[in-house]
Amino acid sequence: MPLPSPTEDSLCLVTGASSGTGAELARRLAARGHAVAIVARRRELLDALADELRDAHGARVDVRPCDLADVAARAQLVKDIEADGRFVVGLCNVAGVGMFGRFHRLDAERERQTVLVNIEALFDLTTAFLPAMLSRGTGAILNVGSLAGFQPLPTNVTYSASKAFVNSFSEGLHADLAGSGVSCTVLCPGPVKTGFFHAAGVPKWRGAGPSFVWASPTEMAESSIDGMLAGKRMVIPRFAWRVTAVGGRVAPRSVLLPTVRWFIDRWVAASNRT
Repeated sequence: MPLPSPTEDSLCLVTGASSGTGAELARRLAARGHAVAIVARRRELLDALADELRDAHGARVDVRPCDLADVAARAQLVKDIEADGRFVVGLCNVAGVGMFGRFHRLDAERERQTVLVNIEALFDLTTAFLPAMLSRGTGAILNVGSLAGFQPLPTNVTYSASKAFVNSFSEGLHADLAGSGVSCTVLCPGPVKTGFFHAAGVPKWRGAGPSFVWASPTEMAESSIDGMLAGKRMVIPRFAWRVTAVGGRVAPRSVLLPTVRWFIDRWVAASNRT
């Protein structure tokens, strides 16, 4: 079942909405007439986006600052959304974090944050809002996975593992929901020009390597909404990315892992030259 049309009592919730794909997704949902609840840690960025959406589209915007790695904060977010009296017709789990480097050299707490945000927060929000969608027989869930989830990634171990969960969870949930009126779509992007790489401690990686592998947050947001409207199981926007996904699934690990390691080393070398 596709993303329903907006109504007076409906709402789309977007996490990771302070920048990048999340912000672009909120813009496009607001342009379609949806009320949006925008979630991220930094309130000042959310307030700026809310003002923009109200000015541009007359949108109803709820600003919901929340650290999704915090269990209590997540629970409070759910209570606040439910108390608002509007039905979450679109749940967009966009927020994601990750670090790069040899696992044993990375900060363990930062790696734990990757698990908490990428897996636990997505799981908790889905389980919180799915029952009401099912009772109404309508709703759409968008989870942002990644090409990184189709294979293990050296120097990106926890992130790729977390996205493997998102990809698998979303595909299985899509099948479970068949005939219910509710859909689950997973977006699996490759490299996107967002602030992710700066937050991950590798700012020079943004835009490094061949330009054709990079996408914009706008492209990802548009592909996400198209997927939600069509009730698709999975969206991989580019042909080259789809080839990569297939390769990650079928290539023998004895070949794939050293190949990926070689590619990442070249990526690092290219970024260091910029």
